[in-house]
Amino acid sequence: MSFIQNPILTGFNPDPSICRAGEDYYIAVSTFEWFPGVGIYHSKDLKNWRLVSRPLNRLSQLNMSGNPDSGGVWAPALSYSDGKFWLIYTDVKVTEGQWKDCHNYLVSCETIDGEWSEPVHLNSSGFDPSLFHNEDGKKYFVNMVWDHRLPNHSFYGIVLQEFDPEKQKLVGKKEIIFTGTDIKLTEAPHLYKIGDYYYLLTAEGGTKFEHQATIARSKNIWGPYEVHPENPLITSYTSPRNPLQKAGHASIVQTHTDEWFLVHLTGRPLPREGQALLLPRGYCPLGRETAIQRLEWQNDWPYVVGGNEPALEIQGPDIPETPWEQDSVKDDFDAEELSLHFQSLRIPLGENILSLKDNPGHLRLYGKESLTSKFTQAFAARRWQHFRFHAETKVKFNPESFQQAAGLVNYYNTQNWTALQITWHEEKGRILDLMTCDNFTFARPLLNREIVIPDEVEYVSLRVDVETDVYRYSYSFDGTNWTQIEIDFESYKLSDDYIQGGGFFTGAFVGMQCQDTSGANLHADFDYFSYEEKK
Repeated sequence: MSFIQNPILTGFNPDPSICRAGEDYYIAVSTFEWFPGVGIYHSKDLKNWRLVSRPLNRLSQLNMSGNPDSGGVWAPALSYSDGKFWLIYTDVKVTEGQWKDCHNYLVSCETIDGEWSEPVHLNSSGFDPSLFHNEDGKKYFVNMVWDHRLPNHSFYGIVLQEFDPEKQKLVGKKEIIFTGTDIKLTEAPHLYKIGDYYYLLTAEGGTKFEHQATIARSKNIWGPYEVHPENPLITSYTSPRNPLQKAGHASIVQTHTDEWFLVHLTGRPLPREGQALLLPRGYCPLGRETAIQRLEWQNDWPYVVGGNEPALEIQGPDIPETPWEQDSVKDDFDAEELSLHFQSLRIPLGENILSLKDNPGHLRLYGKESLTSKFTQAFAARRWQHFRFHAETKVKFNPESFQQAAGLVNYYNTQNWTALQITWHEEKGRILDLMTCDNFTFARPLLNREIVIPDEVEYVSLRVDVETDVYRYSYSFDGTNWTQIEIDFESYKLSDDYIQGGGFFTGAFVGMQCQDTSGANLHADFDYFSYEEKK
């Protein structure tokens, strides 16, 4: 029996839904506007996890073209029943204003990393849907219902309806079974049958620092539901010094060794020496991550061991530890398919945009729209997963216009990013230039000091070093001798908590991008990409 350090899924891995199939454990997490949709991680011991599947990998399953920042896939729910995996997810099309336009779908697959089915649309009444497989063979669907009517509270309650797997649709009556507590913002419902009771686990308080998980129970699936006598089940809100903040949005699993665990969303704020603890509460550029806590039972109620706030270290289950082989820090682009760690924005990038074949041993990107586009960007990126790391790439790019650029990007959303790019200048020829976007305010920090690339240089190496609070770019013309650009960029500006005053849901990414706003589709060839934590 080993100890588990939190978080178990570092970097942007929010809204965990845990599922057991025999002696295997899986967690599905939200991906929002990043494609392919949903990340599924696999573990044998609840401690060591590896990314094994991105099930929504076809345009027919998920088309997010034009979706807003932090729209797309919210809160997938993964379950295993009848010899197959079931995945419920939301595609959120509108996030601002009075409405949340969103559509809830079901896909299934007999293997976690196989080809998942075409989606079945179930309803569009609200987000965070979940499927419950009852002991009697019936299946039930729950989701939160959105109320757009002024001046009503927009979180109307949790609706329950039966799902008919033969007809592939919701059938029979639908009723609001729970309207939440006075914390409000009741969402993320998961139903469980444990002993004599149905348990309804929800999230409340919003997904910022006030976040929490609430649990209620009833002997009848339709209710009424009584709330836990010491609710919330977990929260960090009353513990501002806990390094694991934002605890909430949870799900429960019983192990094959008959132990109980809770996985939940959490965020780790940057250290803030000399600054106020509470206002603002902090900034989490790694996004909302996944942590795990041990549960115990008293009077048919679950309790988090040690109290209802998250612990940085817990006692693992009575299962032999099963570590996975570590992912390589460097990707030479020699495989036929892109690593699961890389994602694009909103849509899959076909061979006409992203190719591993057109120049073997390279990732070729054909220049498309700008980093502010919500439609077609030629951008392949991966999550920031550590407070200290460096990422590096080597690119061959020969622009002929200032409208063509390619390079290394650190990105939160269309309104918040920085980029070190090879581009073109009428008098200087090929140059390295910095472009920044800070809540949609643009700047060029190297204006009139752009770095001229010598004519004989074919490939330019680009690197970013992230040192907790700040990050800096470097470049090399020979791959050996590096020059750091003496400009500090602030990590906190790539966080949920900074974006338009907070309320967005993803995390910082780093990756390779090529744009050509002239429409000529000029390509850039990336020879490798590496990401390595600094110890």
